[in-house]
Amino acid sequence: MTQTTPRCTVDAMDHLVLTVADIARTVRFYTDGLGMRGERFEVADGTRRWALFFGNQKINLHESGKEFEPKADRPTPGSADLCFLSKVPIDRWLVHLKAQGIAVEDGPVRRSGATGPIISIYVRDPDRNLIEISVLEP
Repeated sequence: MTQTTPRCTVDAMDHLVLTVADIARTVRFYTDGLGMRGERFEVADGTRRWALFFGNQKINLHESGKEFEPKADRPTPGSADLCFLSKVPIDRWLVHLKAQGIAVEDGPVRRSGATGPIISIYVRDPDRNLIEISVLEP
């Protein structure tokens, strides 16, 4: 009997890293503007770092020029294009973002998400990363 090796696949994303110019400013944007939780955490070597938590995921923050190893080949603030899903209706997001002084660059527009159609709006974070906030279409 021949045994086959199972195919290696990934199942989910645990975290990603954003390289940013100013960690405090970035934490304020994502906590006040997008409702994430900012938290300092300590790694095995005693180094303290910042992360943004939302759902079951997190975004680790690296300050430009002071990145932790290993890192991307060319870590650059403003080079990300991220899409976040929300259960909050887009019209409520528009009111919230305006109250926070965050300009909507585009939308609402229909897009194709990973699991189906979405309605999206686009904003920029302090490093000019493109941030898409999306709601699944019913």
